[in-house]
Amino acid sequence: MAATSTVDHQGRPLVAVTGLGLVTSLGRGQAENWGALTAGRSGIHAVTRFPTDGLRTRIAGTVDFVAAEPFCAPALAERLAELAAEEAVEQAALGRPGDFPGALFMAVPPVEVEWTQRRALAEAVPPGGGGEVTYAELLSAAATGRFHDWHDLFSFGTVADRIADRFGTVGSPISLSTACSSGATAVQLGVEAIRRGEVEAALCIGTDGSVNPESLIRFSLLSALSTQNDPPDAAAKPFAKNRDGFVMGEGAAALVLESAAAARARGARILGYVLGCGERGDGFHRTRSSPDGAPIVAAIRGAIADAGLRSDDIDYVNAHGTGTPENDKMEALGLMTVLGERMREVPISSNKSMIGHTLTAAGAVEAVVSLLTIAHGRLPPTINYAVPDPAIPLDVVPNVARDHRVRHVLSNSFGFGGQNTCLLIGAEPA
Repeated sequence: MAATSTVDHQGRPLVAVTGLGLVTSLGRGQAENWGALTAGRSGIHAVTRFPTDGLRTRIAGTVDFVAAEPFCAPALAERLAELAAEEAVEQAALGRPGDFPGALFMAVPPVEVEWTQRRALAEAVPPGGGGEVTYAELLSAAATGRFHDWHDLFSFGTVADRIADRFGTVGSPISLSTACSSGATAVQLGVEAIRRGEVEAALCIGTDGSVNPESLIRFSLLSALSTQNDPPDAAAKPFAKNRDGFVMGEGAAALVLESAAAARARGARILGYVLGCGERGDGFHRTRSSPDGAPIVAAIRGAIADAGLRSDDIDYVNAHGTGTPENDKMEALGLMTVLGERMREVPISSNKSMIGHTLTAAGAVEAVVSLLTIAHGRLPPTINYAVPDPAIPLDVVPNVARDHRVRHVLSNSFGFGGQNTCLLIGAEPA
């Protein structure tokens, strides 16, 4: 297909990327993050936001340089999303400020009233009774009207609504949550809307600011988190034999997608293309992958087929690579099944070794990093890879960045509950 083509192999509008935005524990913006990632620097550190005494895991990739008021997951997620979107929209130079001529697809974490607010509710219960505060008493306290602002703060769609107002996107914003694949799903929905001709552009965002005591406890109860707290920057060890779980992270990423025809017509700088999307629901278990790897295999194959490519066309894999014993094993199995023996030589690396697992934001964060990898011809490493796992015979770009020409990146996102989404990102049309 000629580089000037505006349609893909199925005759659908070709989807170009014209703007990127990124915020993680490594810094604000593409430049800060790319410099840190390729230097192999970790943003994982001891949590100072709240006391961690008695917790099994006391580390995370928190974004401590961004303030939110009040300080809670939805408020921080909104602020992170705003920063990422500002960078992406500015780079795309599409539309006027506050008047983005496209739809908003936004991955946000599930929200609920947090401990600070629950405590405030409990303290509002009239004295008396002498026992523990009951649910009925909490409802009565909530009904006083003193906590009206919490309705918007802890409503699932509020973050997207506010971002839509801030950037002036078209139509009703779409909020979504598909566990750890959410960010990739937001991109997929934007791609599909452009392909269907519903919009010429889309602002796709993944954001997450949910490192709090309750989330650390919940993931610990699932035995999902690393407990290697000291030193913090050595805890996340994707694909290594001594991996023991993931490390929570925070961040946001935004991508401005446009039909290639519209982008070229206005003379926009095209940063790359989202050529293919593959997804497959699992449903095998709330946390574990299907033992035969079939859903992961189907998602990878789906992305490759959707792009009109072959497995031999993949130059690099931006791994889901959480560092949990089972997840890394199943991802390797899926890749080896699709790419065969060639997968031993295709470089793969996990950004989570440095920024932690940004959960709802992860798929979008890794899509942005994939596009930066294409632009710079350099592969971020998987740090903390000191003990190879003979059961995972992959080239994980260990510890040090590597120069490598990249045309096509497979970016994997596999979430709890069997949510599997893969993106095929290219330097040029397939």
